[in-house]
Amino acid sequence: MKPPREVSPPHWARKLLAWYCKPELLEDLEGDLNEYFQRNLGVKGALRARLIYVLDVFKFFRFYTIRKPEFIHLLIHWIMIGSYIKTSGRSLVRNKLFSFINIAGLAISMSVGLLIIAMLSDLYSYDRFHERHDRIYRVINRYEFNGRKDNNFMATTSPKAAKAIKESFTGIEGVAVFHRGFSGDVAVGEKTLPLSGLWADEGVFKVFSFRLLQGNPETALKAPFSVVLTEKSARKLFGDVNVLGKTLVLKSGGDFGAKYEEREYTITGVIEDVPTFSHIRFEMLGSWSTRDITEAENKRELSWDNLWSTWVYVLVEDDRHADALLANLKRLSEKEDKTVRLTHVEFALQPLDDIMTGADLGNEMGPTLGASVVWILCALAFIVVLSACLNYTNLSIARSFRRTRELGIRKTIGAQKSHVINQFLVESVVISLLALVLAFGLFLVVRPHFLGLENSLQKILAMDVSPGLVALFVLFAVLVGLWAGLFPALFFSRVNAIQVLKNLSAIPAFKGVTTRRVLIVFQYCISVMAITATLVLYKQYKHFIHYNLGFTTANILNIRLQGNKAELLKKGIAELPEVKGIAQSLIITSVGNYWGDFIKNPDTPEDSTFVGYNVVDENYLPLHDHQLVAGQNFTAAAGGKEEREVIINEKVLQRLHVDKTDPGKAIGRVLRVGGKDLTIVGVVRDFSYGRANDGGARNEVIIRYGPDQAQYLNVKILSGDWPETYSKIEDIWKKIDNVHPLDAKFYDAEIEEGFQGLKGSMKAGSFLAFLIICISSIGLLGMVVFTTETRRKEVSIRKVLGATEARLLYLLSKGFLLLLVIAAAIGLPLTYLFFDIVLLPKVANHAPMGVMEFSLGVLVVMGIALLILASQTLKIARSNPADVLKTE
Repeated sequence: MKPPREVSPPHWARKLLAWYCKPELLEDLEGDLNEYFQRNLGVKGALRARLIYVLDVFKFFRFYTIRKPEFIHLLIHWIMIGSYIKTSGRSLVRNKLFSFINIAGLAISMSVGLLIIAMLSDLYSYDRFHERHDRIYRVINRYEFNGRKDNNFMATTSPKAAKAIKESFTGIEGVAVFHRGFSGDVAVGEKTLPLSGLWADEGVFKVFSFRLLQGNPETALKAPFSVVLTEKSARKLFGDVNVLGKTLVLKSGGDFGAKYEEREYTITGVIEDVPTFSHIRFEMLGSWSTRDITEAENKRELSWDNLWSTWVYVLVEDDRHADALLANLKRLSEKEDKTVRLTHVEFALQPLDDIMTGADLGNEMGPTLGASVVWILCALAFIVVLSACLNYTNLSIARSFRRTRELGIRKTIGAQKSHVINQFLVESVVISLLALVLAFGLFLVVRPHFLGLENSLQKILAMDVSPGLVALFVLFAVLVGLWAGLFPALFFSRVNAIQVLKNLSAIPAFKGVTTRRVLIVFQYCISVMAITATLVLYKQYKHFIHYNLGFTTANILNIRLQGNKAELLKKGIAELPEVKGIAQSLIITSVGNYWGDFIKNPDTPEDSTFVGYNVVDENYLPLHDHQLVAGQNFTAAAGGKEEREVIINEKVLQRLHVDKTDPGKAIGRVLRVGGKDLTIVGVVRDFSYGRANDGGARNEVIIRYGPDQAQYLNVKILSGDWPETYSKIEDIWKKIDNVHPLDAKFYDAEIEEGFQGLKGSMKAGSFLAFLIICISSIGLLGMVVFTTETRRKEVSIRKVLGATEARLLYLLSKGFLLLLVIAAAIGLPLTYLFFDIVLLPKVANHAPMGVMEFSLGVLVVMGIALLILASQTLKIARSNPADVLKTE
């Protein structure tokens, strides 16, 4: 038997009561109605009890029980915000100087924040146009030979690994392979244009979302000698994009300058121009299968340790398969490491979304910014914005004596703590939004200079203004306003109205000025650190570009041959009277170019090592003043079909077990280089093969003879009119090559370009240091103005009593000067420890830190601060006491 169902009031009537009744009355009213319902239920029955309950619910629908509608709360809220904004506007107008200081300081700092926001917006837009970007990974590796492991991973990997992934691995939807070197002069009829490109396989269109305008994505890159052009390239060559089935001739190209024969390629597709925010950039793609023919005799093509030229991207089914892929790569490495002696390849996977802002890798496909640069820039921007926010806080607290009586009256007439907090937060947000207008103007002015800090920035960033970016700017300004106003809001909200109106000085919060002192010290500590760090970086930069490389670079012009025969250009240039010598080389050393090969001592074949090398002619060593310590230079007779001779540096002597004090013993010895037996004919003094800050990178160097492999002419020029000389060389170049523009740079300029990143860091540091000092100085100006204004009566009385201007200047300035000395005492040791322990130990051949850059930074900061202090304190000290005291 079922128990009787409990009778309850109508559900809809209870909901109606809860909807209209004030929350503070609902519980009591609902309890009374339920009690009446239970009483009526026993006396009058269920039906009548329910009817009475409904009538009572309607009966209590009265003015005093009805809750205020939500829109009224919202309306009141907006009315209050309007009141806050109006009050904030009056406060800004009433305190023009402090308002200007706050707006100027925030605007300067926020302009840096806008730059970083625009930069991050661009960086995090990279590669997001690919539909499945979140499931695409790049296979990267770290190379280890004979127990020596590379410090960083490389973005490239082995073509053999790509083949194994395609054929054997599961959980993969697609594999895309790119290979460097499909670039050169493309000829169509009488028209010849240089185009840059990549070898690629048919998996590119399966993994990525590059859109084909013409052609079949399944077959466009499948057949040998097929080429896919971008829309822009097709228009350059043909004037139209309807080019499917047409042919072109690739006249030159290859890996690391090695030339292919002229071959005809069939156009099998036209691709939409690569989006700006893509780290994979090209003007054409050549079919990977072509290399099966062109590289058929190249034994290195599918060698396990051929890791330097191929990029492999994998589209996985989901994240679980990414873990499985990494495990399979580890097993593949264990298997294939056995095929190459003393070699180990360590694999990792890099998400496509992390390439532009992730770890710094070697052999990148194009320029990337890297995680370290992003974090450093964000940290510097944070420091600058923090400095401006501290200005706002400091000045707000300084004006507390004027604002607290206002707050006391507000609280007396009923203002709550939340009202005070909201008032100050709204005021700071208003100031921040006003500062945003000025900051946006500064952003537009500074943006091109920021992009010009380093050439690579112009290649990867656009920083164009868009509605989305403007929305981010406004959100940033609001957050800065809330951040800057939070401490003053909390500070003032704790003010006791009675104490304020009775005796302001009795309030504990105003007795001390510890907070203000700490903020001033903190700001100037940052200023001292910023300018000192910039001076240290400047010293390192000057040290590296003037570093003694071990050979001469002065007045040497390096001309890139760009596929032209060296003898043709050499003949024309040699006739110029300004030319004092000409040599040929494969690469330009000491600017970051590295070519290497394995060498073995035939006496100890197990002792193999990797060395750097350059390929030169017989004029190279004398032109650059390389010092021979034993043997002789190459001669023209050393040429021929087979390479026979080699010159080594002193470091290589150790591989031959020859004492450095007797290098002549190495002459005539045989050295196996890349499988060739070469006779040592000379030993040169050690020199910097890599950049000056590379330290021991490729410190074992050999010099090989091969004029036919020249990629550069090295021309020594002594000219009093360089523009005219350049014009003559350009005229000679145009007679030989009317396709490529002349690419000629002085050696010293190329060395400077090698430190473009350090130069950019130095410029950025200088700019930020300037901003930080400006913001700190603006804040100090506000504090000094306020302090001197509040002490006008005291100063006047002291003058009446006989105090001199010097005494008054000292009296008004000593507190600030002490704070600046404390800031320097904290900032200098911190800066020194950072460079001495953290940064410089990682930089080879760095210049030692000296007293000059540390003392100069402090002197600059102190000088600016003293100028501000003197300008304001002397103004007060020279005022007429009668004008101040006559109203008292």
